[in-house]
Amino acid sequence: MIVLLPPSETKAAGGTGASLTTAGLGYPGLAVARSRALAALDRLVAAGQDVSTPAKARAAADNAAVRTSPTMPAVERYTGVLYDALDAGSLAPAARRWVDEHVVIQSALLGFVRAGDLIPAYKVSEHSKLPGERMRELWAHAGDELSGFALDLRSKAYAQLAPVAGAVPVEIVSPEGKALNHWNKAGKGAFVRALAESGAEAGSADALVAWAAEASVPLTRTDAGLRLVVQDPRLAAATR
Repeated sequence: MIVLLPPSETKAAGGTGASLTTAGLGYPGLAVARSRALAALDRLVAAGQDVSTPAKARAAADNAAVRTSPTMPAVERYTGVLYDALDAGSLAPAARRWVDEHVVIQSALLGFVRAGDLIPAYKVSEHSKLPGERMRELWAHAGDELSGFALDLRSKAYAQLAPVAGAVPVEIVSPEGKALNHWNKAGKGAFVRALAESGAEAGSADALVAWAAEASVPLTRTDAGLRLVVQDPRLAAATR
């Protein structure tokens, strides 16, 4: 089983790992696409980037140093609501190993990366315009590198950017059955944390639902995939 996560716009600064080595990333079949994306980013940097605000200046600096800046595990590089709820850095060693073995994050710059892959800070999203490249064309076949049961927690935009055949999407809803926005991300992070802490293994959606029943996680089958109920919006507590 793999768990597909979206990236985040915000990223932690710094790192203690050596500079980016694409040969060290998971899914080596994406090497050509990664080289094209990085070359396009080089062209963007050379053409000049918007530095009109402190946030944009930092993003421009990150992009300019993407090949030389220090790295850190992808699951720690990404920040924001989902990754705060997952809080991989606080997991016990066994649960953290589960994350490194099962979680796959989709980067607009590097394609699919494993949770433990060492990546730099950068500012590229699915909406970015990289000179000479189209995001949809760049990553259209990236999903071919993945195999086995895939639990899809990505946003629709990223799922469309790099389709993964057979991936099972998860809908996050309130106890009343209403779609959520902010708490959607928190619920996803809490769900992945629960999977990691239990060491969950499942080869199908039905097997995952069976695990959820034993773990008291409100996860059910739907015609479209799976549905997870977030019980407490303040804590996104989908894992009780």
